[in-house]
This record gives sequence, structure tokens and C-alpha cells, in this order.
Amino acid sequence: MKLSVIIPCLNAASTIGVQLEALAKQQWHQPWEVIVADNGSTDESLAIVELYKARIPNLRVADASARRGQPCALNVGAMAATGEALAFCDADDEVAPGWVAAMGEALSKYDFVASRIDGANVNAPWLEKISRNHPQRTGLQKASYPPYLPHAGGGTLGVKRSLHEATGGFDESLPYLHDTDYCFRLQLAGVELRFVSDAVIHIRYRDKLSGFFYQACHYAEYRVLVYKKYRPQGERDFWRWKTYVAEWKNLLWSIPNIRFKLGRAVWLWRLGSQIGSLKGSIKHRVPPVCE
Repeated sequence: MKLSVIIPCLNAASTIGVQLEALAKQQWHQPWEVIVADNGSTDESLAIVELYKARIPNLRVADASARRGQPCALNVGAMAATGEALAFCDADDEVAPGWVAAMGEALSKYDFVASRIDGANVNAPWLEKISRNHPQRTGLQKASYPPYLPHAGGGTLGVKRSLHEATGGFDESLPYLHDTDYCFRLQLAGVELRFVSDAVIHIRYRDKLSGFFYQACHYAEYRVLVYKKYRPQGERDFWRWKTYVAEWKNLLWSIPNIRFKLGRAVWLWRLGSQIGSLKGSIKHRVPPVCE
């Protein structure tokens, strides 16, 4: 098997059919498989997966219910894989036509790759506007904190299976930003992360404003923890508090933007990021880290 596509899944009945339908239409001249790593779904997710077994070559389900959390599901899926390379995608997104072939060909040349993201197809028009500013729409994301390396979303990554195993997989103690940590560890081990513009994934954004807020809170809190992990010993980083306070000032000045739905979503994301960053700072005793 040349490529194993791994989909972590937890109660994704409302979206996983869209992802599997997109995968059922993929074509590649090399053998590939799809593994749904079920994290303990109690809805109709697995029943929907069963409906696609006749249409998707080598579609299997791996039981990842022993421990909740996406990194656990990703690791279980990787352990069940038989492919030389692994490609990860989320159960609530949709791979674009040609994604499997693009990822497969990229992983035949490179060891570690990331897809390009797009907000079309699976989001309301106002949410598509948010996706236009996502850094992974045109390249890799850039970390503003040590080790200052590029990274990408976990549901867009592809890697040689041998390297995934050698690095120990995703850190299951990190329910959030395990993908950022994974990118850092592989690159620090000497593996370059390559951006594959031909491999496109349509990502689904939260459709409720509260979702933007809480997601930003979680990301920011764990960003501080990842920063602490890679922070050079003795680094003088008090300046990060000044940056953090300045962001509060900018946030207050931008309050008029909440008159519009898009503006409210962006403002709530920034607010959640500020609150989560402070929470992480207090918890882990390091300065807050802004995006």
C-alpha cells in the first residue's frame, strides 16, 4: 500500500458523509486506503462509514475509543495503516478533487508535507471571507514564538509512516496544538515541511459565534504550553507582556466592528485568544503568547 488516508472521527454523522463522498471520487494510479479512526462515536457516524465501504477501496474502521482526544485517534489510525505514507484529513472537512493523487505524489518525493486550505464549498459566504486571510491558503503558517518554525493544521498533513513512528506520533497530552508540536518535533529532527499547493482541502469553520470564541480560547491556552516546551532556557521574554497589553488596546479600538457578523466573529476570536493566552500564562508561569 502506497498511501493511507486517516480520518479521526468523533460523532461526525452530520459531516463525515461529505468527506467520504469526496474521497469516493478520488483517483490515483497507486494503491491507497482510508482508515476512519473512531474515537468513541455514539451517533450514526459508523453506520455512514459502512455505506461507503463498497465505494472506497480499502476503507476500514480502527477503534480509537480507549482514550478520548484527536491526537489519540490520529495515532491509532497511523498504527492501523499499511501504507508507506500517511495523509491526515478531518471528518468535518472536504478534500478537493485530485487531493489523494497530489498528496500521494508529493509524499513519493518528500518526507513531510501539508495541503493548501480553502473555505469554499462547505461554509456560508460570510465565513468564506474569513478563510481568505488564513495563512495556509497561500503557504505554511509561521510561529511567532520559539522555535519559530513553519507549521500546518493536523488535518492537512502528510508524512512518511516511518518518520511518524520514529518521532513518537502526536503528543496525546495535548488536546489542542498537538499538530503544531508535531510539526516542530519533525523539523527539529531535520525533516523539512513542504507546502503542496495542488492538494486542496475545504475546511469547515465553526458556524456559531460562540464556537469562534471557545476555539480561540483553547488554541491560545495551549499555544502558551507549546511555547514553554520550546522556550530557550533563560530567554528574556518580558516584552511579550507589552505585546499582550497592546493587543487589548487594539481590541477595544475595534469594538465598532462588531456591528457586522463577520466583524463580530473576528472580534470574538481575538477576545478568546486574549483570554486563553492569559489563562495559559497563569497556569504555566510564562508570559502570554500572541498569534
